[in-house]
Amino acid sequence: MYNGPMTYRKIEIIAPRVERELLPFVRKPARYIGGEVNQVRKDLSRCDLTVALCFPDVYEIGMSNTGMPILYHILNQMDNVAAERVFSPWTDAEAILRQRKIPLFSLESKATLSSFDVIGFGLTNELCYTNVLNILDLAGINVRRSSRSETDPLVIAGGGMANCCEPMADFIDLFVLGEGEDAVVALANLLIEAKTQGWSRRDSLLEAARRFDWAYVPQFYQFEYDGPRIVSFRATEPGLRTRFRNAVVEDFENAPAPVRPLVPFVEAVHERVSIEIMRGCPGRCRFCQASFCRRPIRYRSAEKVFELAKASYHASGFDTVSLLSLSTADYPQLEELVVRLQEYFESKHVGLSIPSLRVDQQLHLVPKLFTSVRKSGLTIAVEAAAERLRQIINKPLKDVDLFAAVEGAYKAGWEKLKLYFMVGLPSETLDDVKAIVGLCHRLATLRRGVDGKTGSINVAVSWFVPKPHTPFGWLPQRPREYFDQARRLIIDEKLRLRAKFLMFKFHEMDQSILEAAMGRGDRRCADVIETAWRRGARFDLWNDCFDYAIWREAFSHAQMDVEAAAQRSFAAGDTLPWEHLGGPEKTYLLTHYDSAKEAIAPPGDADPAVPVDPAI
Repeated sequence: MYNGPMTYRKIEIIAPRVERELLPFVRKPARYIGGEVNQVRKDLSRCDLTVALCFPDVYEIGMSNTGMPILYHILNQMDNVAAERVFSPWTDAEAILRQRKIPLFSLESKATLSSFDVIGFGLTNELCYTNVLNILDLAGINVRRSSRSETDPLVIAGGGMANCCEPMADFIDLFVLGEGEDAVVALANLLIEAKTQGWSRRDSLLEAARRFDWAYVPQFYQFEYDGPRIVSFRATEPGLRTRFRNAVVEDFENAPAPVRPLVPFVEAVHERVSIEIMRGCPGRCRFCQASFCRRPIRYRSAEKVFELAKASYHASGFDTVSLLSLSTADYPQLEELVVRLQEYFESKHVGLSIPSLRVDQQLHLVPKLFTSVRKSGLTIAVEAAAERLRQIINKPLKDVDLFAAVEGAYKAGWEKLKLYFMVGLPSETLDDVKAIVGLCHRLATLRRGVDGKTGSINVAVSWFVPKPHTPFGWLPQRPREYFDQARRLIIDEKLRLRAKFLMFKFHEMDQSILEAAMGRGDRRCADVIETAWRRGARFDLWNDCFDYAIWREAFSHAQMDVEAAAQRSFAAGDTLPWEHLGGPEKTYLLTHYDSAKEAIAPPGDADPAVPVDPAI
């Protein structure tokens, strides 16, 4: 046995308490029982490293996530490591856990989270942050890293938000930037080394910071501020880097992929075999953080994807195979792959699913390729109705290609479409907003030339959120008044056209404002997050739980304004709160930024009440 944080800890199993004091009193006990088909359960007391993989949302959402199963598979493949799952308890379960003082536990062994060496979080969205704090608190662990004891588990986080993690830096011991497959193995081996050598908690983190260029340990770095601006960012330990790189899986063809998916007991959002066929995106949509941060482009061969899909299906019985990537239409072996999958799965009544597609000249292939698939609906991310705006955001889509693709889909048997649009893009006018309805109307009536009917289109409208590590990260978000006006305009135009076949759904505006404020925030946002959580903020991605008033008050308590933060613009020479955290070089992003400015030509019919964004 060794002194310090990385000791072999006592494992506390509380299964009897869970069964007796929690499960009979919650609405969906199956969220908390574990034991699903293909679950992995090891003897935690015999492992050199134990990891609680936490997804900061409810079971049904977390079980649909593609990242957690990969890490679960990789860690449990290591003989001396055990990984178990934890999800955010819903509000009814939280109330019982707190009332009866039951610590939060893992699903597999019902071990308390404080029994684990590592508590790992996947950060998928800015609005999951209060759930992270809630999980730690329910586990009896201080939410602030500076207040934790030497014997507390290390708290580690990864996922897409790790690339803009400063708002969470006061709560997390170490961030893993980039892709986790190789990084999690290297980090696990380092922590086992630390444990066997008896290193202190601080020394373990310092060694990770020195050894890995994708490991960001906030406690070894300081910022200096001048009002809202960052004046400097520096390391407090000699020899530490101040610029980090994303971890990258070089051999994506042979990257670990689980072929025994867990089969959930509660109906998940997505219950399917999910196979990632490509990583990275050939496009450079200037609003998309993933397309700039997940580089380079890598493919799995059609043969490998087919074998993974087949093995996963036979281990789970799911009736859908989903081909995942940022742009599936750009997968070079798509036709060959779909033909093989159809030949094998059609007789088994297993359907194929593809995510929202980047529309370009290749999309016309998709309806032909998927002629034998159940046609519940085809999803297309159009983003902007005007070709001029698509050029500015670097989404090379021509109307002629869009109409040809949709007409082909109707001919192949699709009856419904789902289209994604974004409002508030640089140089957008109210005429551009109105054009969204007109474009959708034309696409719906296009079906009449195929079978005499009108297409049914669901239209999802989101509000533009400037994202870190993108060329638009310097821009302000439009004010709330603009979004209110745009929403009314879309509804009025639909009524004017009597387009009952168009169903518009608008993203929650307050959530988008908070996302813009938090996503580009710096370390000073920690006080805001903790205050909001202590005042009851939970499940901020859920409309029925989200309380914008709590967040306004939390920002005000920190002498900040949430909407001013969302509408903040940055100068090209500013030190950005995220520029050290992986992602492309700043100079490269600024070339895209300049290209966007060059693409903007003042439209002749621009509404004078809606000026072009001043920052661009």
